[in-house]
Amino acid sequence: MNLIKTIAKNAAIAAQTLSLLNEQEKNAVLTDMAKALRENSLLILKANKLDLDNAQKGNLAAAMIDRLLLDEGRIEAMANGIETIINLPDPVGKERLIDMRPNGLEVKKMRVPLGVICMIYEARPNVTADAGALCFKSGNAVILRGGKEALNSSQAIAKVLQDVLLKHNLPVELISVVPDPDRALMLELLAQRDYIDVVIPRGGEGLIRYVTENSKIPVIQHFKGVCHLYVDKDADYVTALKLLLNGKTQRTGVCNAIECLLVHKDIAHEFLPLAAEALKLHDVKINGCSDSMQFFEHVTPLEEDDFGQEYLDLEIAVRVVGNTEQALAHIAQFGSNHTEVICTKNDDTARDFQRAVDASVVMVNASSRFSDGSELGLGAEIGIATTKLHAYGPMGLESLTTEKYLVSGSGQVRA
Repeated sequence: MNLIKTIAKNAAIAAQTLSLLNEQEKNAVLTDMAKALRENSLLILKANKLDLDNAQKGNLAAAMIDRLLLDEGRIEAMANGIETIINLPDPVGKERLIDMRPNGLEVKKMRVPLGVICMIYEARPNVTADAGALCFKSGNAVILRGGKEALNSSQAIAKVLQDVLLKHNLPVELISVVPDPDRALMLELLAQRDYIDVVIPRGGEGLIRYVTENSKIPVIQHFKGVCHLYVDKDADYVTALKLLLNGKTQRTGVCNAIECLLVHKDIAHEFLPLAAEALKLHDVKINGCSDSMQFFEHVTPLEEDDFGQEYLDLEIAVRVVGNTEQALAHIAQFGSNHTEVICTKNDDTARDFQRAVDASVVMVNASSRFSDGSELGLGAEIGIATTKLHAYGPMGLESLTTEKYLVSGSGQVRA
């Protein structure tokens, strides 16, 4: 049996052991995982430095290096994320009544784990801890296939978590790591439909398309974040500027950053000069449509096909639209079903936007940067799903489970 099939089969066997653990026992393991991350921070940072050195030698993009970087603060955030998961109710085993049938059958549904989850990701070592903890609490085994950029960091974090599993007499295969980032091995992984229940890719557009096109296993896509801020004619300018700057400049290399600013034509002459000055102070490069260019000192003209880019940098697209319907049409064409924001004081416009816009998260007068599991009360997230089957938006514990029917009777037979 080859390496990949062995990893997948052992993960499937290990997943069965989780059904024997209650919530208190799971939380005890997670408590030790959080503690172990803190205690082994120097070991993790040493491994991360190897990855950072390789990234700089390979001229990795600044946004990718930012995602790759670990420091004491980010390790503490990983540990805090696990502790947040501890405080969340375990969805596994929860029952709800569906119906009492006229013939006396009692029909319920029970939350159950998905089984074995395969995470494929790039320069995101924090995914190792987040996915390991979330999958463990939700009763799933996880196979982690990180990119070569984060290989040392991911293996170090996984080793810390696996040592905790051993301490609790649990199989280390509950959190497995593919030790070689070779793409041929990833293809083998994507063919293990007998053992793996779902694949969740997190990374760039190329990676996610590759996984989706080559997987024989169901895929939950966590696609790019082409997020828009629409400033309506009834917007408060101070609020709009706060949302713009926070969404664009607070952290550029993330999927919930604002990549395109849409402004209603009735206020463009007032708002865009304010936006231009604010963005200039943060050295944001402007790419504008023909109707917006007059308001910026330095601007690169955009053609229709140029919209829809995920810059992941201090760079933004700007477009003037005639009304909310045009803003929605633009988002429908160029958005990525991730997060969309409207700034308006008009409640009717806000509700219309919420109902009509095609996105997994819709913000009204709030920053796109809140589109995150921890900020929405889910604890650490496995990612933000941009496909609509099974899960849509930030995926927390419950999104890593499904439901099965429980039917109880007293000898009923069908006529």
